[in-house]
Amino acid sequence: MENSSSSSVNPQNPPPSSPDLNPKTPSRTNQLIPGFNSYHPSPSRTIYSDRFIPSRSSSNFALFDLPLPPQSSSSEDSTNAYTTLLRSALFGTDCGSVVPPVTPDKSSGLNARNLQICRPNCNIFRYKTETRQSLQSLSPFGFDDQLPGFNPSPVKSTRKVPRSPFKVLDAPALQDDFYLNLVDWSSHNVLAVGLGSCVYLWHASSSKVVKLCDLGIDDSVSSVGWAQRGTHLAVGTSNGKVQLWDASRCKRVRTMEGHRLRVGALAWSSSMLSSGSRDKSILQRDIRAQEDYVSKLTGHKSEVCGLKWSYDNRELASGGNDNRLFVWNNHSTQPVLKYCEHTAAVKAIAWSPHLHGLLASGGGTADRCIRFWNTTTNTHLSCMDTGSQVCNLVWSKNVNELVSTHGYSQNQIIVWRYPTMSKIATLTGHTYRVLYLAISPDGQTIVTGAGDETLRFWNVFPSPKSKNTETEIGASSLGRTQIR
Repeated sequence: MENSSSSSVNPQNPPPSSPDLNPKTPSRTNQLIPGFNSYHPSPSRTIYSDRFIPSRSSSNFALFDLPLPPQSSSSEDSTNAYTTLLRSALFGTDCGSVVPPVTPDKSSGLNARNLQICRPNCNIFRYKTETRQSLQSLSPFGFDDQLPGFNPSPVKSTRKVPRSPFKVLDAPALQDDFYLNLVDWSSHNVLAVGLGSCVYLWHASSSKVVKLCDLGIDDSVSSVGWAQRGTHLAVGTSNGKVQLWDASRCKRVRTMEGHRLRVGALAWSSSMLSSGSRDKSILQRDIRAQEDYVSKLTGHKSEVCGLKWSYDNRELASGGNDNRLFVWNNHSTQPVLKYCEHTAAVKAIAWSPHLHGLLASGGGTADRCIRFWNTTTNTHLSCMDTGSQVCNLVWSKNVNELVSTHGYSQNQIIVWRYPTMSKIATLTGHTYRVLYLAISPDGQTIVTGAGDETLRFWNVFPSPKSKNTETEIGASSLGRTQIR
């Protein structure tokens, strides 16, 4: 293409037009000047008195010795900046310097040499193989950092949760019992699993499996719970005893009695250990004291199957097979709050780490609902019907989300966004009820267990800094292995 700048006209700076004194085309300006009567229109010619908006760019100020209007450099700069943005949005940044379209003069005709055409590498009408565009590309001005004077705000992308577990462990003899709690993950990244009469420890960083204890043929494991420091493990048995083990030395520290029937729920609060039993009672045990328990909490009319201490260690929530959800404080032997809205057993209990006094609970097969409570104001906040039995609940420590596991009839795992309770992901894979749930110490990974005798690991939550960092589970642990 040849340079035709001599014949092109820039619309931003048009050349001054010569005065047109042809009587057939009268100038409207002449009629606005008093005393100028050189033009007399023909009586047969129709004069239109339409409203006229003058254009300074086409006015001939030199004809009447009028001063030219001052040119504002700031307005010209802003006009040029706008033109650059619009040109880049329409033709792309790789189009280079695009000359604006020119209307050819009648004298010059439609000669192709008088027209300037954009280089062929401009992206107008260009075929692109990309079919997906980000939300940023929908803006008319794009999000190019090279554009002057434009600072776009970042657009949050929707987080994608993998729909398949990244690891599966075979867990033979993992019981299909709704009222038991056989899986827990310590702050030292060690997973404890109760299988039959034995407890196994799986070290997530090395995939090493250690057999902690064997209760014998006359007893079985009904619950496990790690202390907050992650070195001691409490083991509830079907005979109503609670054993305390030092996991670092694989040594039993003590055995505590007090229950008449199996211990299906355990919860730690510093040095205080709470145990819930099929005998309808909750025992408070101070492991520093010589006594087996220091107080007994009564109120449930059936088996206690859910226990959780709040993050400030001031409130204990308990759920039972009597469809009741109770809240206790450190000094009460009777519940200070009673919630009776559930219509099935309440095993799933979770305190929010983000808002003080926010408690979530889930009901069994006849209920299927997740309910939210404010224990500070003693109010029922909301209810979500999940469509299936709610077996477990856990909040994310990193974001305001929670995950629920379900039984009849879909056996699914759902990640929820709170407080809208919109579904982020629905995970499937277990063929039995997903009865067991624990979360890793970094808050990114959950492990689920079911009566299909498998433990499945899922990456569901982001890291605390919302970056795609690797989980603390070692790379050598990927794949499918056996826990014993």
